[in-house]
Amino acid sequence: MVDPHLGAIRPVTPSAFGCEDCLRVGSEWVHLRLCLTCGHVGCCDSSPLRHARKHFHASGHPIVQSFDPGEKWRWCYVHEAVA
Repeated sequence: MVDPHLGAIRPVTPSAFGCEDCLRVGSEWVHLRLCLTCGHVGCCDSSPLRHARKHFHASGHPIVQSFDPGEKWRWCYVHEAVA
């Protein structure tokens, strides 16, 4: 099945080279996720503050891509599945 949320993907420019919210509050992260709708860079669910997921809940932007070097997989928060 093709994820219907793939239509939310836009050309984006990353908002930061680390989790922009962790950088603002001085927290650490484990892995980074890039919002493919607006370019927000947030930390993953294994990170203490889970900013990428918080961004999804606040914005409704459904698809992120790993922002770790060499990784290109995408995740849909709506379906909780690889997109």
